Amino acid sequence: MDLRPPGLRALLGRPRRLVAAAAAVVVLAGAGTWTAVASDAPPPVHRTDKVMAVDGVHLDTSFFTTSGTGRRPAVLLAHGFGGSKDDMRAEAEDLARDGYAVLTWSARGFGRSTGKIGLNDPKGEVADVSRLIDWLAKQPQVQLDKPGDPRVGMAGGSYGGAISLLAAGYDDRVDAIAPSITYWNLADALFPDGVFKKLWAGIFFNTGGGCANFQPELCAMYNRVAESGKPDAAAVKLLEERSPSAVGSRIKVPTLLFQGQTDSLFTLSQSDAAAKAVKANGAPVDVDWIAGGHDGGDLETSRVEGRVTSWFDRYLKGDKNTDTGPAFRITRTGGVDSTDGAALLRGATAGSYPGLESDRKDIALKGGTQRVANPAGASPPGVSALPGLGGGGLAQLSSLGIGVSLDFPGQYARFDSAPMTDSLQITGTPTATVHLTSTTDDAVLFGKVYDVGPDGTQQVLPSQLVAPVRVEGAKSGQDVTITLPAIDHEVQKGHRLRLVLASTDLGYASPTAPATYTVSLKSPLSVPTAPQVDTAAAPLPAWVWWLPAAGALAALALLLTGRRRAGGPAADPALAEVPLQITDLSKRYKGSTDRYAVKELSFRVEKGQVLGLLGPNGAGKTTTLRMLMGLIKPDGGEVRVFGHAIRPGAPVLSRVGAFVEGAGFLPHLSGRENLELYWQATGRPPEDSHIDEALEIAGLGDALARAVRTYSQGMRQRLAIAQAMLGLPDLLILDEPTNGLDPPQIREMREVMIRYAAAGRTVIVSSHLLAEVEQSCTHLVVMDRGRLVQAGPVADIVGTGDTILVGTGTPVEEPVVEKVAALPGVASVTSTADGLLVRMEPGGSAPRLVAELVRLDVPVASVGPHRRLEDAFLTLIGGSA
Repeated sequence: MDLRPPGLRALLGRPRRLVAAAAAVVVLAGAGTWTAVASDAPPPVHRTDKVMAVDGVHLDTSFFTTSGTGRRPAVLLAHGFGGSKDDMRAEAEDLARDGYAVLTWSARGFGRSTGKIGLNDPKGEVADVSRLIDWLAKQPQVQLDKPGDPRVGMAGGSYGGAISLLAAGYDDRVDAIAPSITYWNLADALFPDGVFKKLWAGIFFNTGGGCANFQPELCAMYNRVAESGKPDAAAVKLLEERSPSAVGSRIKVPTLLFQGQTDSLFTLSQSDAAAKAVKANGAPVDVDWIAGGHDGGDLETSRVEGRVTSWFDRYLKGDKNTDTGPAFRITRTGGVDSTDGAALLRGATAGSYPGLESDRKDIALKGGTQRVANPAGASPPGVSALPGLGGGGLAQLSSLGIGVSLDFPGQYARFDSAPMTDSLQITGTPTATVHLTSTTDDAVLFGKVYDVGPDGTQQVLPSQLVAPVRVEGAKSGQDVTITLPAIDHEVQKGHRLRLVLASTDLGYASPTAPATYTVSLKSPLSVPTAPQVDTAAAPLPAWVWWLPAAGALAALALLLTGRRRAGGPAADPALAEVPLQITDLSKRYKGSTDRYAVKELSFRVEKGQVLGLLGPNGAGKTTTLRMLMGLIKPDGGEVRVFGHAIRPGAPVLSRVGAFVEGAGFLPHLSGRENLELYWQATGRPPEDSHIDEALEIAGLGDALARAVRTYSQGMRQRLAIAQAMLGLPDLLILDEPTNGLDPPQIREMREVMIRYAAAGRTVIVSSHLLAEVEQSCTHLVVMDRGRLVQAGPVADIVGTGDTILVGTGTPVEEPVVEKVAALPGVASVTSTADGLLVRMEPGGSAPRLVAELVRLDVPVASVGPHRRLEDAFLTLIGGSA
């Protein structure tokens, strides 16, 4: 069973010279050369696969280059934990096209590589990187700074991010790095403040294939800590020796750090420590907090990869004119700018990294001395984040009506602020000092700060994060300063802040002996505000300024579309009311007679449907849409829209509206004026535009009278959709319409599509956001490698959602299964090879189910709905996404 959250493998998979003498790198086997040639994406990328013998292990590698005799900088791309070199293929190809020689490899114990997993052991995985750099130095395509010293950068996510940092510390030939969502100190990440992060540690060892696949000392350490529930000094030392922090003073290269805000594994404090250390060494450092992380959310893949490329262009190619972005950036998901309520932004920036403690503000809290019970066996535990779940921990269970946090009465103390008189932006780590007395010497508390709504019932735990703290000598009473999780969160006017100190948390090991804690406040809640982080208006893209030329071309195309009357196949009366019928559609790659972008594709779309076109990169989705719009000619088969065969300039295309790559608008004109000008350029009668109907569906309201330069990204996107809707086309085609939008904007876009189809029109949407497709589409077409995999209603493909999959990694014994079946809210239980399928009764509570499973000693490794679109999609395409 793969315990990584859906999308996590891709997320984990991106990613001073050793004193020991370099061992020879021996090529054992070559898998030949692979070339990808796309008709619209030159130059071709050549891939050479080789298995190398490195210090007694075999490493499976791929080398990506493009044609040409010139030397170029090299990039090493490291995959994440549980992944392989194949996870890095798409990014490697993109970098190769950008002029780099790219090497990917499967780390020890993963993919086809041999050896034991060493968690980036300096004598194992880190030494392997130096051998790979030795190999790169011998390649004729690679630029050299001096003999044996190639110009080389490294990037990767999580496990791959850590090896990038470590390699920069151990091998001085590394020239620039871009690690993502990774750790600085692995001991601090898995044993925060001396508390064992048991669920994430278990996922590590299960995802690695079990304890036997790790180095013996790591296996022994894990078993020892898991049994005691408390890390010992030897365990801390072992993980610290394998952490970038061990060589922090030696990392002196330009470093671009991405860290996830939705991440209970490697929190923002890890990148904070890395940034401070590398900056102290005098190297350039930029910090970027992305929206997603190991617990799910938007990974901003395109933006991240684009910024990595710019970073390498500047520091590997030496292009000083390259804009590498701001020194500090945060992705925010609010509705408007908190300073003036004007334009909505995708990001907030600062000219320097503010750290986690900038410009603190004290918030008074109320709540007297409180008693907190630590139950025997620390069960039932409270719930915050649940690692191993896709799409953001317990938030993934929202389809079952489940809340995202759970604190058991009597097991926590709470302290509330007065309602906020103004909105408050928290950026960094809140802190508070409390006095703790326990009936036992060893006490553990879990601190979290909730945002509580005006009615007092709705409370949000930002990013589902909790901070553990171990207090020894608690019998005699201790003043304890709790450093809460680093967050970026706006508390709205009228809301309250609530500090909760709980005795248990499902993700961590608590003392098993029953105890009573007495807790009282000693200080206000101190919150950092980082006012220097600017949430200014989004920059206008370059295409705005060449809009007049682009608009003229678009208008000409529309004019030709509406007026050309070329000969072609006769209309099929039987399909006159069918918006789209694709039959045996095929398109070969340029210059190839046997390689197909699309092959023998057939499906049909009916009126009123919102059809989602899904498939991994390279599945042929965009090629299909281009043939549908008459932009490219198929090599075989046909496309019929309302019975008419599609060809360039076909009259029936006037019934088709399309949004493919965004639209340009004149920034000084209002939204309405931009659309009117666009329609006038088509030469079609004003009464045919139906502009009011299109704008009503798009839902822009009073904003139509404002200049477009004041629009948020979401408003511009909706205006572009409205432009595609002009004339109310019977068939609307949208290619990635939610790109660059935050969750509220995505929800608005979903409503636009649903409203448009409600009148009997048809929408086809291509999107990579599977959860969004599941909510907005009525039907699906799934493609892979140019072929149809499955088509039909969403409900038929996804299946039922009342069943929860509880992953345990091993079968659960029958007596325990019977006890689970008898739990309140459980309708039935089925045992599987990897866990349990639990069908819930209406009103059943998944968090309480999890708590009961822990009480029954069920080794819970993951929890999630049994069947989601993401699960169905990965099943249909065989995990090739």
